[in-house]
Amino acid sequence: MLLPSEYRLINGTDFDAVPACLYRAKGNAHARQLAQADWLIRERESGRYIATLAGHKTHLFQRVSNPKAQREAVYEVFNAAVSGLGHLPLSELMPLWTELALDAESYTGRTGLPAIAEPVQLEYAGRDAYKRPLWLDYDTGRAWARLQDRAARDGIQLLAISGYRSTHYQMGIFRRKLARGLSLADILQVNAAPGFSEHHSGRAIDIGAPGEPAAEQSFERTPAFNWLMQFAPAHGFRLSYPRNNPHGIAYEPWHWYWIGKD
Repeated sequence: MLLPSEYRLINGTDFDAVPACLYRAKGNAHARQLAQADWLIRERESGRYIATLAGHKTHLFQRVSNPKAQREAVYEVFNAAVSGLGHLPLSELMPLWTELALDAESYTGRTGLPAIAEPVQLEYAGRDAYKRPLWLDYDTGRAWARLQDRAARDGIQLLAISGYRSTHYQMGIFRRKLARGLSLADILQVNAAPGFSEHHSGRAIDIGAPGEPAAEQSFERTPAFNWLMQFAPAHGFRLSYPRNNPHGIAYEPWHWYWIGKD
């Protein structure tokens, strides 16, 4: 079993790898397999469990027509991690933009939001407010811990609502809203387009407070928000989407981005 210091989220083109001990099983058979594994391999687009790794041994969750090819694809997840590649190529975003009929260059020109490549590796930063693993950029994770500690000394509890989110996660938001009948233009007023969300970088955190609804503008009336406005910039965090921001994104008092050293 992995040590906590070894916990990572490792991104590949089609799959990702996460510590098996941090994730829930889907049925008794999965529970036994996860309990004996170091890594859980998931399909990036769907989140479907594909396989586990215990040492160098791969265990697929279901029968496939070509298990050798499937195992080779699973191991490709780790190739980028050991090759020194820092980010996935932006070319991986093209199919998502094509599906939305989104011209990336025009979108950047209109909003000022650049395309963001996803890190190959992200660090474990504890659990979020929903007990899910919180994945962040290495330096951001440490800055977040210092920010929480500093707030706690002032009697303020800061909760992480969300950290890293993949481009496929963001695309899922768009697909669900489009299926409900919303127009792309309406969605883009609330959500950055897939490939342009600061959450892809692992440097953005949605922050909440105990007893407050998550990701609501009412957060601005909390002592936690007042504290962040006063002290977060000194810790390297900025409010990304204030009122009347130039990106055309609705006001998000909960969304903070780590821009550099404390």
